[in-house]
Amino acid sequence: MTAESATAPATESAKRCAVLGSPIAHSLSPVMHRAAYRALGLDWTYEAVDTAEDELPSVLNRRDEHGGPYWAGLSLTMPLKRVVLDHVDERSQTTRALGVANTVVFSDGLRKAHNTDVPGAVAALTEARADRIVTARILGGGATAASAAYAVSRLGATHIEFRVRAPERAAAAAEFARGRGAHVEVTPLHRPMLNVVDVVVSTVPDSAIGTRAHELVDAADVIFDAVYEPWPTHLARAAQERGRTLIGGLDLLAHQAARQIRLMTGQDVEAQFLREAAREELNRRHSRS
Repeated sequence: MTAESATAPATESAKRCAVLGSPIAHSLSPVMHRAAYRALGLDWTYEAVDTAEDELPSVLNRRDEHGGPYWAGLSLTMPLKRVVLDHVDERSQTTRALGVANTVVFSDGLRKAHNTDVPGAVAALTEARADRIVTARILGGGATAASAAYAVSRLGATHIEFRVRAPERAAAAAEFARGRGAHVEVTPLHRPMLNVVDVVVSTVPDSAIGTRAHELVDAADVIFDAVYEPWPTHLARAAQERGRTLIGGLDLLAHQAARQIRLMTGQDVEAQFLREAAREELNRRHSRS
């Protein structure tokens, strides 16, 4: 399994990692990373730390009892994927191009930012044999939508349509996609679907889809819903009913986490192993509710 090139921290015991964001209690990252550490024989810890934008510098600056960096690695979710780049020393090629990071590795006294969402999305699409893309419709315009645009462009997409509730929110993602050479349209989410695309990627909450799920599915060959909870979403149910190729948020989560673990520990864990750990946790949550 490959990941973006980086110098991973030494795999010594008692390393600390975490996922930062707000809200964060629902995150499945701790379950996956802890399962990986057990499988790899690492005495590492991984926690979820609720972190707002203004709290990020103090969390990044934490020091251990010897005055060194407190963290070995951090995962980042909303609302931190863009702002974290103001607080790192190095950026991978993808984060420089995209302006979005979801991983920080503390190595050689430096904070190194990476984006594993992009290669994770590419891997999820490839796994589903949906890796020949010319046209894509992306629902949403935030950091995850920008990563999705990069992923489909890597797989050959030359026409990308962003469907958004507020067109100004897609400005950065649209500008990036145009910079990749794609023909880009930004269209209100509620407009009728006038053409069929190779893939629709949803980065919006299930509530934003509602009764339009079948309309969206009928206008795409492959459905990629970045949501993993609640599951199945309206879009996923419609895709299953229509017999479409379906990729879920759990697939993306597992593939990007496998790459994070490689960056942080220098060791490999299969995405399928992480996906099973996350699915077991979701089943436990559902059984308690």
